[in-house]
Amino acid sequence: MDHTSLDDIDSWMSPATAKRSISHALGAEHLALNHYELAPGETFGFGYHRHADQEELFYVLEGTATFETEDGDVEVSAGEAIRFAPGEWQLGRNESTDLVVALALGAPAETGETEIVRECPDCGERQQIRVEPTEDRDALLGICEVCGAETVRHS
Repeated sequence: MDHTSLDDIDSWMSPATAKRSISHALGAEHLALNHYELAPGETFGFGYHRHADQEELFYVLEGTATFETEDGDVEVSAGEAIRFAPGEWQLGRNESTDLVVALALGAPAETGETEIVRECPDCGERQQIRVEPTEDRDALLGICEVCGAETVRHS
């Protein structure tokens, strides 16, 4: 048995104000559980993405998150949840003026291939990106797979 407090878990570098891996802190092997805090304009992920073999569920604790899906935008308010099957495209974001607090659960914990697309400023359209750390490891970059342009930077 393991036990932790959210206050004892360090936030990971991500597009969100805070991303705390509860599952990592507890040593979970089969389930990923992350606690997110999104300020207005922030997102859960680095871009519109899908996990080849991971089921993902988001439960909103505070605020309203908007999820871009293949079927259009879906708003998920406090006390509501949304599920994505493996292979389903999605990106959750905070389009409101209030903080969004949510839990994200994924199984299996370790996902295989994650495909991410973002708008590339040089290509002028969504392209597949890879996420990599800067040389100093003080930020994460989204790099266009087509032209090599930086599409986003999060520290």
